[in-house]
Amino acid sequence: MGMQKLGPDFASDVVAADFSMFREAPATVEFNKLRKRLLRLTRQAIEDFAMLRPGERWLVALSGGKDSYGLLSILLDLKWRGLLAVDLLACNLDQGQPNFPKDVLPDFLARHGVSHRIEYQDTYSVVTDKIAVGQTYCSLCSRLRRGHLYRIAREEGCSSLVLGHHREDILETFFLNLFHGGRLAAMPPKLLNDEGDVFVLRPLSFCSEADLERFAGAMRFPIIPCDLCGSQEGLQRNAMKEMLADIEQRMPGRKDTMIRALANVRASHLLDPKAFDFTALLRSGADLAPVDA
Repeated sequence: MGMQKLGPDFASDVVAADFSMFREAPATVEFNKLRKRLLRLTRQAIEDFAMLRPGERWLVALSGGKDSYGLLSILLDLKWRGLLAVDLLACNLDQGQPNFPKDVLPDFLARHGVSHRIEYQDTYSVVTDKIAVGQTYCSLCSRLRRGHLYRIAREEGCSSLVLGHHREDILETFFLNLFHGGRLAAMPPKLLNDEGDVFVLRPLSFCSEADLERFAGAMRFPIIPCDLCGSQEGLQRNAMKEMLADIEQRMPGRKDTMIRALANVRASHLLDPKAFDFTALLRSGADLAPVDA
């Protein structure tokens, strides 16, 4: 499905927001190349996975981390260029973590003229009540956050919840499932929630974490740390991150090769009879003849 180009009337409502957000961006060749690469890879994911249905509304989850800031600014950039025919609503879910800087995101979004909704839900108290001290909160916290974001998407008339997961997130999830879950699965770029009424989209699926980190630094986003609750992601995911970094250092380009492999599946060369009907394999002529007694 190709990207839809729009006329100036559609882009006019985001010109001010986009211009403001990029007004103080570096005017260097290096930054322009980085910006164009992120735009190109995001467009590729939107096209490859049929994310775009013109005229719909997307809820863009904004946590205050580098990835979600990058997601929002890249989508606004595409929209400003007339290449993304959807309305965008940024949404931050304030989950009640201690010392969460409540003014940072509303100030940032208002300053740049970005339509947004700030929602307060004290999921932090729920998580700390159910998870023992010293254990990671991230899994339960994520599930609770996702449920509220689905609800907000419905309330705001949004067809899709858009998340900032990038290439490394997908690869780490793949190896977590491979090593610890006994299955071949990763984060899909596009999926439908269990209720069947909201899509989950990951337009940064082809973008590297390193590029997004450089982009966030150059754009000087007001980053909110992800450790306000005192819990970090589990050691297993950290181990996958370190393993992938080591592989990339030893053999540059392997991450790109691995992400391409996830889009080039040969079910007949794996071991899952549910994915490939091995019983239907017939030799030419031989299996069609009756077997002698």
